[in-house]
Amino acid sequence: MYDLHLASEQLEIRETVRDFVAREVKPFAIKSERLEALDRALPLPLLDKASQLGLRTLALSEAGGGAGADTLTGCLVAEELAAGDPDLAAVLTETSCLGQVLFDRVMTSAQRDRFLPLFGEDDRFHLALADREPDHDPSLGADYHRPVAREPAIRTRAVRTGSGEWILNGAKDCVANAPLAKLFAVTVLADGGAVRTLLVPRDTPGLTVKAYGTTGARQHGACGEVTFADCRVGADQVLAADTSAYAARRATLLAAINLGIGRAAHEAAIAYAHLRVQGGRPIVQHQAIALKLADMATTLQVARGAVWQAAWALDNPQAQADRSLADLPLPTLARAFTAEAVYRGTKDCAECFGAMGVMRDMPLQKFIQDARICLHVGEGVSDAKLTIAEALIGYRRFPAATARAAE
Repeated sequence: MYDLHLASEQLEIRETVRDFVAREVKPFAIKSERLEALDRALPLPLLDKASQLGLRTLALSEAGGGAGADTLTGCLVAEELAAGDPDLAAVLTETSCLGQVLFDRVMTSAQRDRFLPLFGEDDRFHLALADREPDHDPSLGADYHRPVAREPAIRTRAVRTGSGEWILNGAKDCVANAPLAKLFAVTVLADGGAVRTLLVPRDTPGLTVKAYGTTGARQHGACGEVTFADCRVGADQVLAADTSAYAARRATLLAAINLGIGRAAHEAAIAYAHLRVQGGRPIVQHQAIALKLADMATTLQVARGAVWQAAWALDNPQAQADRSLADLPLPTLARAFTAEAVYRGTKDCAECFGAMGVMRDMPLQKFIQDARICLHVGEGVSDAKLTIAEALIGYRRFPAATARAAE
């Protein structure tokens, strides 16, 4: 059964993170340089402190040195961090989520022995999945009901040498955590057309990273383009399995980050509504303001329910298998709904500030910008909705070669 009762360990973790955010993150987040939505640097010292709390390795198994946190616990942490600073939340959740998939699921024992000690000992050892091609053909979008025009979509190539090494050439863009990552998992097209994922350390000759500024990131945290020019990767650096488990968990964590942004905006609006006096009384006593605050509270509660249900389904797959929960892509549904609902609600919260809501030295303009970014992370909300539509109507796209064969 779907259980909303949090375990004592989850409550303790949430309170620990909430206290850390209140003491360390929020005083930093309200500084003028952090309120500048279009150009803000990552809070590296705070990332280090968060790592020392165990948040970077949160989802890693206890045998691997982590807490073995499930998806719901990860969502609790992501929301609390994002309520303080979404960039901090994005970096930590990316590394935590990908680390659990790499070290606990898809690495060989030899790969784990090589990279896990490095990951555990270094607070600045972050991870990145490089799987998006520049100007890639979208799987959804304008040509949604047509076969894929070109295949394969992966143009980063890996050629195997006589000695067994792989030589990589190509580029990946919009790679989350790229400027910070010390280990990349890179999807490539190998000999014979097979898709493989290779582990590429940051110091590999021929690997270069171009960091994006906040204006071009289209996502929170650190983002950049990764280029491979005759990168030599050992034969023992091919992952034994794919990283498909990562996508659903990441979508759910992104929804939790959206939720944290909306909560921060709501809390700021409530605090201001108590302070601002108009017509001889605090504006929180005006019905127009009270209704906006109530609407946002409703939005946050419903959105949190969608996020928690998606997390529960990932942690308890039998719930969908036995039809206790709807057989829908719940992580995608939660992310799409939360992104749009929080964006609308954050704008309503800004209206509680009146003209001050758009001033650059006030927090609400930053919250609106942060919420807008959530609409476009990854595939974007529109394509996410088409994925949900596919599940509803049973439609599946297929590549051009398959279409020709069917004819």
